[in-house]
Amino acid sequence: MGAHETDVLVVGAGVAGIAAARALRARGLSCLMLEAKPRIGGRAFTDATGFDHGASWLHQANDNPLTAFAEALGFEMVDHDKLRQRLLFTEGRFATQAERRAFSEAEDRFWRVMEAAAADGLPDRAASEAAPSGGRFDALVAHWEGAQICAAELSRMSLHDFTATALDGPNLVLRRGLGTLVTTLAEGLPIRLGAGVSRLEWGGGGVVAEGAFGRIRGRAGIITVSTGVLAQGGIAFLPCLPVPVLEAIHALPLGLLNKLAFPIPPGVLPEFGPFASLRRDIAGPGDRPISWIARPYGAPVMLAFIGGSLAWELSRAGPAAAEAHARAEFARVFGAEAARALGAPIITDWGNDPAFFGSYSHARPGAQVARRVLGEPLGDGRLIFAGEACHPRFAATVAGAWLSGEAAARNLLPEGVG
Repeated sequence: MGAHETDVLVVGAGVAGIAAARALRARGLSCLMLEAKPRIGGRAFTDATGFDHGASWLHQANDNPLTAFAEALGFEMVDHDKLRQRLLFTEGRFATQAERRAFSEAEDRFWRVMEAAAADGLPDRAASEAAPSGGRFDALVAHWEGAQICAAELSRMSLHDFTATALDGPNLVLRRGLGTLVTTLAEGLPIRLGAGVSRLEWGGGGVVAEGAFGRIRGRAGIITVSTGVLAQGGIAFLPCLPVPVLEAIHALPLGLLNKLAFPIPPGVLPEFGPFASLRRDIAGPGDRPISWIARPYGAPVMLAFIGGSLAWELSRAGPAAAEAHARAEFARVFGAEAARALGAPIITDWGNDPAFFGSYSHARPGAQVARRVLGEPLGDGRLIFAGEACHPRFAATVAGAWLSGEAAARNLLPEGVG
């Protein structure tokens, strides 16, 4: 290889990087993965308690490439949608069966309207401009589908991208954690941890990654860091990236979805079944409810999910503010005494992590083509970006990250690595 130390440098050892490295080795190419953090997995991270800090579900599992890996490796999985009890808290009480049915009908109407709007032949616009309004649960559905699912309000998102990346079931959860599956799939790969790349030269004759580790040369490079990091200039590229690529990076910002895992003392909650989900209705203008999942796998834990603009505000205020807000929300449903009884939580904060600066991507209104632009090879095939932000169908998911990583390894042109 002459002065080159490896065929391909893979920057980032998250889901996309792992998929890329495995695909490169299958292609007979050598690679070296450079990861800034002291761990692998990126935004798919399961801690020692089994808590998934980031990605938690195998969405649209029948089409998800990681489902087959999980099955082959013997991971226990359950269909969350079939298992969970769906609870709705409205007007100071739990909803009646008729109200829950009305909410489900509002969800169905929401998607019929959004899909029809995306196909109407008009220019792309904010998803909020097409969303139904005026019905009893329309505001809650819009908040749920935007801030709590996509980690950003519908007003911030492209209608066309929002509908193109909408997901179906089944949605599977893994008892050992999705992050555990991802790290298992990285076994045996050449990974250098604590090796953040601050500068990348790609002008010709290969690529050179530079950081505190020194300088490492490769014939080609796959960049899998988040658009949050790229937008803040976390890596300096020499020469500068083409304008369309820079515009695509900024058109695909990361939203924020943070989680808190509260231990539940005995007697605090009614006897909800495993994975029971709770949504609180919007009480008035400006209200931004959070959502909950109770007792995953029957464990004495309550998971709080805070998304969108509220998550960013609480992230800036610090973990104590997030905990206080979640306890106040819990008190609105179960009472102040029950809220005080909750144990000290595990709190995620992807927004303040300099390795990510957010949770997962959405396309700004009018920028529905940005994902394809970002995933195109550069420099005669020497450089390519990969990650969930690059996948036009499974964006914001581990499936999208995995498929994008495999595609990047496949699309490196022969002259880039030969």
